[in-house]
Amino acid sequence: MVDVARRLVALHSTDPATVYLSVRARTSEPVHPADIQDSLYERRELIRMLAMRRTVFVVPVESFPVVQASTTDRLARDQRTLLVKHLRDLTEVTDPDPWLAEVEQSVLRLFADRRAPIAAAELTAAEPRLKTTLRMAEGKAYAANPNITSRVLLILAAQGHIIRGRPIGTWLSQQYRWSLTDDWLPARPSPVDLPTARRELARQWLTSFGPAPIADFKWWTGWTMTQARQAIAATEAVEVDLAPGTGYTLPDDLTPTEDPGNWVALLPALDPTVMGWSDRTWFLGDHKESLFDTNGNAGPTIWLNGEIVGGWAQRKTGEIAIKLLQDVGSEATSAIATEADQVAKWLAEIRVIPRFRTPTERELSA
Repeated sequence: MVDVARRLVALHSTDPATVYLSVRARTSEPVHPADIQDSLYERRELIRMLAMRRTVFVVPVESFPVVQASTTDRLARDQRTLLVKHLRDLTEVTDPDPWLAEVEQSVLRLFADRRAPIAAAELTAAEPRLKTTLRMAEGKAYAANPNITSRVLLILAAQGHIIRGRPIGTWLSQQYRWSLTDDWLPARPSPVDLPTARRELARQWLTSFGPAPIADFKWWTGWTMTQARQAIAATEAVEVDLAPGTGYTLPDDLTPTEDPGNWVALLPALDPTVMGWSDRTWFLGDHKESLFDTNGNAGPTIWLNGEIVGGWAQRKTGEIAIKLLQDVGSEATSAIATEADQVAKWLAEIRVIPRFRTPTERELSA
Protein backbone atom coordinates (compact mmCIF):
# COMPACT_ATOMS: atom_id res chain seq x y z
CA MET A 1 0.00 0.00 0.00
CA VAL A 2 2.69 2.47 0.96
CA ASP A 3 4.57 1.73 -2.27
CA VAL A 4 1.52 2.80 -4.28
CA ALA A 5 1.39 6.09 -2.38
CA ARG A 6 5.10 6.64 -2.97
CA ARG A 7 4.74 6.04 -6.70
CA LEU A 8 1.95 8.64 -6.87
CA VAL A 9 3.50 11.08 -4.33
CA ALA A 10 0.18 11.12 -2.44
CA LEU A 11 -3.31 9.64 -2.60
CA HIS A 12 -6.35 11.92 -2.77
CA SER A 13 -8.46 11.53 0.36
CA THR A 14 -11.26 14.08 -0.04
CA ASP A 15 -13.35 10.98 -0.65
CA PRO A 16 -12.05 8.22 1.65
CA ALA A 17 -13.03 5.59 -0.92
CA THR A 18 -10.52 7.06 -3.38
CA VAL A 19 -7.61 5.88 -1.25
CA TYR A 20 -8.86 2.31 -1.21
CA LEU A 21 -9.89 2.07 -4.86
CA SER A 22 -6.69 3.80 -6.05
CA VAL A 23 -4.59 1.25 -4.16
CA ARG A 24 -6.69 -1.68 -5.38
CA ALA A 25 -6.30 -0.62 -9.02
CA ARG A 26 -2.50 -0.65 -8.75
CA THR A 27 -1.68 -3.79 -6.78
CA SER A 28 -0.81 -7.00 -8.58
CA GLU A 29 -1.52 -9.15 -5.50
CA PRO A 30 -5.02 -9.26 -3.97
CA VAL A 31 -5.53 -6.51 -1.39
CA HIS A 32 -8.42 -6.18 1.05
CA PRO A 33 -9.71 -2.93 2.58
CA ALA A 34 -8.55 -4.24 5.97
CA ASP A 35 -4.97 -4.39 4.65
CA ILE A 36 -5.13 -0.72 3.71
CA GLN A 37 -6.63 0.14 7.09
CA ASP A 38 -3.74 -1.66 8.79
CA SER A 39 -1.26 0.43 6.81
CA LEU A 40 -3.07 3.61 7.86
CA TYR A 41 -4.01 2.91 11.47
CA GLU A 42 -1.94 0.03 12.81
CA ARG A 43 1.45 0.11 11.08
CA ARG A 44 0.94 3.86 10.48
CA GLU A 45 3.03 3.89 7.31
CA LEU A 46 0.56 6.35 5.76
CA ILE A 47 -1.00 9.44 7.29
CA ARG A 48 -3.84 11.73 6.26
CA MET A 49 -3.08 15.45 6.08
CA LEU A 50 -4.16 18.72 4.49
CA ALA A 51 -1.81 19.39 1.61
CA MET A 52 -1.64 20.52 -2.00
CA ARG A 53 -4.42 22.90 -3.10
CA ARG A 54 -5.90 22.73 0.43
CA THR A 55 -6.96 19.16 -0.30
CA VAL A 56 -6.75 16.22 2.10
CA PHE A 57 -4.23 13.60 0.96
CA VAL A 58 -2.79 10.37 2.32
CA VAL A 59 1.01 10.47 2.20
CA PRO A 60 3.82 8.10 3.22
CA VAL A 61 5.09 8.94 6.70
CA GLU A 62 8.54 9.85 5.38
CA SER A 63 6.92 12.51 3.18
CA PHE A 64 5.15 14.15 6.13
CA PRO A 65 7.88 16.76 6.83
CA VAL A 66 8.29 17.49 3.10
CA VAL A 67 4.60 18.22 2.57
CA GLN A 68 4.35 20.01 5.92
CA ALA A 69 7.15 22.49 5.20
CA SER A 70 6.51 22.96 1.47
CA THR A 71 2.76 23.38 1.60
CA THR A 72 0.85 22.76 4.82
CA ASP A 73 2.59 25.33 7.00
CA ARG A 74 1.34 28.10 4.72
CA LEU A 75 -2.16 26.62 4.70
CA ALA A 76 -2.14 26.60 8.50
CA ARG A 77 -1.31 30.31 8.59
CA ASP A 78 -3.94 31.13 5.99
CA GLN A 79 -6.67 29.10 7.68
CA ARG A 80 -5.93 30.56 11.10
CA THR A 81 -5.98 34.11 9.72
CA LEU A 82 -9.34 33.37 8.11
CA LEU A 83 -10.81 31.95 11.31
CA VAL A 84 -9.62 34.97 13.31
CA LYS A 85 -11.37 37.21 10.79
CA HIS A 86 -14.57 35.17 11.02
CA LEU A 87 -14.46 35.25 14.82
CA ARG A 88 -14.13 39.01 14.67
CA ASP A 89 -16.86 39.52 12.08
CA LEU A 90 -19.32 36.73 12.82
CA THR A 91 -19.25 36.23 16.61
CA GLU A 92 -19.23 38.21 19.84
CA VAL A 93 -15.54 37.49 20.47
CA THR A 94 -13.93 40.92 20.86
CA ASP A 95 -10.23 40.00 20.71
CA PRO A 96 -10.17 36.83 18.60
CA ASP A 97 -6.44 36.23 18.12
CA PRO A 98 -5.47 35.63 21.78
CA TRP A 99 -8.88 34.06 22.42
CA LEU A 100 -8.26 31.51 19.68
CA ALA A 101 -4.75 30.87 20.99
CA GLU A 102 -6.23 30.02 24.41
CA VAL A 103 -8.73 27.63 22.82
CA GLU A 104 -5.97 25.95 20.79
CA GLN A 105 -3.83 25.44 23.89
CA SER A 106 -6.82 24.15 25.83
CA VAL A 107 -7.56 21.56 23.14
CA LEU A 108 -3.93 20.44 23.01
CA ARG A 109 -3.96 20.01 26.80
CA LEU A 110 -6.99 17.75 26.44
CA PHE A 111 -5.07 15.58 24.01
CA ALA A 112 -2.03 15.54 26.31
CA ASP A 113 -4.16 14.53 29.28
CA ARG A 114 -5.99 11.78 27.41
CA ARG A 115 -3.03 10.33 25.46
CA ALA A 116 -5.55 8.49 23.30
CA PRO A 117 -7.56 9.21 20.14
CA ILE A 118 -10.41 11.68 20.69
CA ALA A 119 -13.46 12.42 18.56
CA ALA A 120 -14.55 15.97 17.80
CA ALA A 121 -17.74 15.58 19.83
CA GLU A 122 -15.74 14.64 22.93
CA LEU A 123 -13.54 17.71 22.53
CA THR A 124 -16.54 19.99 22.14
CA ALA A 125 -18.05 18.58 25.32
CA ALA A 126 -14.81 19.16 27.24
CA GLU A 127 -14.00 22.62 25.82
CA PRO A 128 -17.24 24.69 25.59
CA ARG A 129 -15.61 27.46 23.58
CA LEU A 130 -15.50 25.08 20.62
CA LYS A 131 -19.28 25.47 20.51
CA THR A 132 -18.85 29.11 19.45
CA THR A 133 -20.94 29.53 16.31
CA LEU A 134 -20.20 31.55 13.21
CA ARG A 135 -23.24 33.43 11.92
CA MET A 136 -22.66 32.87 8.22
CA ALA A 137 -24.74 34.71 5.57
CA GLU A 138 -27.36 35.92 8.02
CA GLY A 139 -30.68 36.70 6.38
CA LYS A 140 -29.85 34.65 3.27
CA ALA A 141 -31.53 31.42 2.19
CA TYR A 142 -28.17 29.64 2.60
CA ALA A 143 -27.47 31.03 6.10
CA ALA A 144 -25.61 28.66 8.42
CA ASN A 145 -24.38 28.67 12.00
CA PRO A 146 -21.54 26.14 12.26
CA ASN A 147 -19.50 25.88 15.41
CA ILE A 148 -15.73 26.26 15.22
CA THR A 149 -14.76 22.72 16.27
CA SER A 150 -13.83 21.43 12.81
CA ARG A 151 -12.03 24.67 11.95
CA VAL A 152 -9.88 24.53 15.09
CA LEU A 153 -9.03 20.87 14.51
CA LEU A 154 -8.14 21.59 10.88
CA ILE A 155 -5.78 24.36 11.98
CA LEU A 156 -4.11 22.28 14.69
CA ALA A 157 -3.64 19.46 12.19
CA ALA A 158 -2.26 21.83 9.55
CA GLN A 159 0.18 23.16 12.15
CA GLY A 160 1.41 19.59 12.61
CA HIS A 161 0.15 19.17 16.19
CA ILE A 162 -2.52 16.51 15.61
CA ILE A 163 -3.34 13.81 13.06
CA ARG A 164 -6.55 12.29 11.74
CA GLY A 165 -6.68 8.71 12.95
CA ARG A 166 -9.15 5.89 12.49
CA PRO A 167 -12.58 6.97 11.17
CA ILE A 168 -15.73 6.67 13.22
CA GLY A 169 -17.76 4.00 11.44
CA THR A 170 -16.79 2.31 8.17
CA TRP A 171 -13.79 3.13 6.05
CA LEU A 172 -16.03 5.45 4.02
CA SER A 173 -16.59 7.74 7.01
CA GLN A 174 -15.25 11.30 6.94
CA GLN A 175 -15.44 11.70 10.71
CA TYR A 176 -12.18 10.83 12.43
CA ARG A 177 -10.70 10.39 15.85
CA TRP A 178 -7.71 12.64 16.40
CA SER A 179 -4.38 12.13 18.18
CA LEU A 180 -1.34 14.19 19.03
CA THR A 181 1.19 13.75 16.24
CA ASP A 182 3.88 12.65 18.69
CA ASP A 183 1.53 10.00 20.08
CA TRP A 184 0.49 8.76 16.65
CA LEU A 185 4.04 8.84 15.27
CA PRO A 186 6.47 8.05 18.10
CA ALA A 187 9.28 8.05 15.51
CA ARG A 188 8.26 11.33 13.92
CA PRO A 189 10.44 12.20 10.90
CA SER A 190 12.80 15.12 11.36
CA PRO A 191 11.62 18.46 9.95
CA VAL A 192 13.15 19.89 6.78
CA ASP A 193 13.70 23.48 5.70
CA LEU A 194 11.45 25.16 3.14
CA PRO A 195 13.81 25.14 0.09
CA THR A 196 14.69 21.48 0.67
CA ALA A 197 11.02 20.56 1.06
CA ARG A 198 9.99 22.32 -2.14
CA ARG A 199 12.83 20.75 -4.11
CA GLU A 200 12.00 17.28 -2.80
CA LEU A 201 8.29 17.62 -3.56
CA ALA A 202 9.17 18.77 -7.09
CA ARG A 203 11.49 15.79 -7.49
CA GLN A 204 8.79 13.37 -6.34
CA TRP A 205 6.21 14.93 -8.66
CA LEU A 206 8.54 14.80 -11.68
CA THR A 207 9.34 11.17 -10.88
CA SER A 208 5.64 10.32 -10.92
CA PHE A 209 4.19 12.75 -13.46
CA GLY A 210 7.07 14.02 -15.59
CA PRO A 211 7.84 14.99 -18.22
CA ALA A 212 5.33 17.78 -17.84
CA PRO A 213 5.03 21.57 -18.10
CA ILE A 214 5.72 23.69 -15.03
CA ALA A 215 2.14 24.97 -15.29
CA ASP A 216 0.91 21.49 -14.34
CA PHE A 217 3.18 21.39 -11.29
CA LYS A 218 2.06 24.88 -10.26
CA TRP A 219 -1.57 23.77 -10.42
CA TRP A 220 -0.93 20.49 -8.61
CA THR A 221 0.86 22.14 -5.69
CA GLY A 222 -1.20 25.31 -5.47
CA TRP A 223 2.05 27.34 -5.34
CA THR A 224 2.88 30.48 -7.28
CA MET A 225 4.55 30.12 -10.66
CA THR A 226 7.76 31.59 -9.22
CA GLN A 227 7.81 29.01 -6.43
CA ALA A 228 7.10 26.20 -8.89
CA ARG A 229 9.87 27.34 -11.26
CA GLN A 230 12.41 27.62 -8.45
CA ALA A 231 11.58 24.16 -7.10
CA ILE A 232 11.79 22.52 -10.54
CA ALA A 233 15.10 24.28 -11.23
CA ALA A 234 16.49 23.07 -7.89
CA THR A 235 15.98 19.45 -9.02
CA GLU A 236 18.28 20.13 -12.01
CA ALA A 237 15.47 18.99 -14.29
CA VAL A 238 16.07 19.22 -18.02
CA GLU A 239 13.79 20.77 -20.62
CA VAL A 240 12.18 18.44 -23.15
CA ASP A 241 9.91 18.84 -26.16
CA LEU A 242 6.37 17.73 -25.43
CA ALA A 243 4.99 18.60 -28.88
CA PRO A 244 3.27 20.95 -28.47
CA GLY A 245 5.12 23.01 -25.92
CA THR A 246 7.93 22.13 -23.57
CA GLY A 247 8.16 20.40 -20.23
CA TYR A 248 10.68 19.21 -17.69
CA THR A 249 11.88 15.83 -16.54
CA LEU A 250 14.61 14.53 -14.25
CA PRO A 251 18.03 13.92 -15.84
CA ASP A 252 17.80 10.17 -15.16
CA ASP A 253 14.36 9.87 -16.76
CA LEU A 254 15.12 10.58 -20.42
CA THR A 255 14.63 7.09 -21.87
CA PRO A 256 11.22 6.00 -23.20
CA THR A 257 9.01 4.01 -20.84
CA GLU A 258 8.68 0.35 -21.76
CA ASP A 259 5.29 -0.54 -23.26
CA PRO A 260 3.36 -2.49 -20.58
CA GLY A 261 1.04 -4.07 -23.13
CA ASN A 262 -2.74 -3.98 -23.10
CA TRP A 263 -4.40 -3.05 -19.80
CA VAL A 264 -7.64 -1.70 -18.38
CA ALA A 265 -8.38 0.02 -15.08
CA LEU A 266 -11.39 1.51 -13.34
CA LEU A 267 -10.03 4.46 -11.38
CA PRO A 268 -12.10 6.19 -8.70
CA ALA A 269 -13.24 9.79 -8.46
CA LEU A 270 -10.32 12.14 -7.77
CA ASP A 271 -7.76 9.44 -8.51
CA PRO A 272 -4.23 10.91 -8.25
CA THR A 273 -3.35 10.00 -11.84
CA VAL A 274 -6.40 11.74 -13.26
CA MET A 275 -5.72 14.73 -10.98
CA GLY A 276 -1.96 14.75 -11.55
CA TRP A 277 -1.95 17.40 -14.29
CA SER A 278 -3.99 20.50 -15.07
CA ASP A 279 -3.83 19.87 -18.84
CA ARG A 280 -5.34 16.41 -19.37
CA THR A 281 -6.16 16.56 -23.08
CA TRP A 282 -3.47 14.04 -24.00
CA PHE A 283 -5.22 11.25 -22.09
CA LEU A 284 -8.74 12.65 -21.65
CA GLY A 285 -9.60 13.62 -25.22
CA ASP A 286 -13.04 15.21 -25.59
CA HIS A 287 -14.56 13.59 -22.50
CA LYS A 288 -14.08 16.34 -19.91
CA GLU A 289 -17.69 17.53 -19.75
CA SER A 290 -18.93 13.98 -19.15
CA LEU A 291 -16.36 12.92 -16.57
CA PHE A 292 -15.54 16.11 -14.60
CA ASP A 293 -17.70 18.49 -12.61
CA THR A 294 -17.70 22.23 -13.30
CA ASN A 295 -14.92 22.81 -10.73
CA GLY A 296 -12.51 20.38 -12.37
CA ASN A 297 -13.07 17.42 -10.03
CA ALA A 298 -12.73 14.06 -11.76
CA GLY A 299 -15.38 11.39 -11.47
CA PRO A 300 -14.80 7.63 -11.84
CA THR A 301 -13.00 6.89 -15.11
CA ILE A 302 -12.35 3.89 -17.33
CA TRP A 303 -8.79 3.63 -18.66
CA LEU A 304 -7.57 1.61 -21.63
CA ASN A 305 -3.88 1.49 -22.52
CA GLY A 306 -3.10 4.94 -21.11
CA GLU A 307 -6.18 6.91 -22.10
CA ILE A 308 -9.62 7.54 -20.64
CA VAL A 309 -12.34 5.91 -22.71
CA GLY A 310 -15.38 6.13 -20.43
CA GLY A 311 -16.83 6.39 -16.96
CA TRP A 312 -18.39 4.14 -14.35
CA ALA A 313 -20.54 4.25 -11.25
CA GLN A 314 -21.85 1.93 -8.58
CA ARG A 315 -25.60 1.41 -8.42
CA LYS A 316 -27.60 0.82 -5.24
CA THR A 317 -27.58 -2.89 -6.03
CA GLY A 318 -23.77 -2.91 -5.91
CA GLU A 319 -23.49 -3.43 -9.68
CA ILE A 320 -20.79 -1.44 -11.45
CA ALA A 321 -22.35 0.28 -14.46
CA ILE A 322 -20.05 1.39 -17.27
CA LYS A 323 -20.35 3.83 -20.15
CA LEU A 324 -17.86 3.85 -22.99
CA LEU A 325 -17.48 7.22 -24.67
CA GLN A 326 -15.66 5.88 -27.73
CA ASP A 327 -15.44 2.66 -29.69
CA VAL A 328 -12.77 0.42 -28.17
CA GLY A 329 -13.60 -2.86 -29.87
CA SER A 330 -15.19 -6.03 -28.57
CA GLU A 331 -12.09 -7.47 -26.89
CA ALA A 332 -11.40 -4.34 -24.85
CA THR A 333 -15.10 -3.95 -24.02
CA SER A 334 -15.11 -7.48 -22.63
CA ALA A 335 -11.98 -6.80 -20.56
CA ILE A 336 -13.55 -3.63 -19.14
CA ALA A 337 -16.74 -5.51 -18.22
CA THR A 338 -14.68 -8.17 -16.45
CA GLU A 339 -12.84 -5.52 -14.44
CA ALA A 340 -16.16 -3.89 -13.52
CA ASP A 341 -17.36 -7.22 -12.13
CA GLN A 342 -14.16 -7.53 -10.10
CA VAL A 343 -14.61 -4.06 -8.61
CA ALA A 344 -18.19 -4.90 -7.64
CA LYS A 345 -17.05 -8.09 -5.89
CA TRP A 346 -14.26 -6.24 -4.11
CA LEU A 347 -16.61 -3.55 -2.78
CA ALA A 348 -19.10 -6.22 -1.68
CA GLU A 349 -21.65 -4.52 0.61
CA ILE A 350 -19.96 -1.11 0.45
CA ARG A 351 -21.70 1.58 -1.60
CA VAL A 352 -19.57 4.41 -2.97
CA ILE A 353 -21.06 7.79 -3.88
CA PRO A 354 -18.43 10.38 -4.91
CA ARG A 355 -18.50 13.65 -3.04
CA PHE A 356 -18.35 15.55 -6.33
CA ARG A 357 -20.92 14.18 -8.79
CA THR A 358 -20.27 14.25 -12.53
CA PRO A 359 -22.75 13.86 -15.41
CA THR A 360 -21.75 10.30 -16.31
CA GLU A 361 -21.61 9.13 -12.69
CA ARG A 362 -25.06 10.57 -11.98
CA GLU A 363 -26.50 8.98 -15.12
CA LEU A 364 -25.09 5.54 -14.40
CA SER A 365 -25.90 5.43 -10.68
CA ALA A 366 -29.59 6.37 -11.15
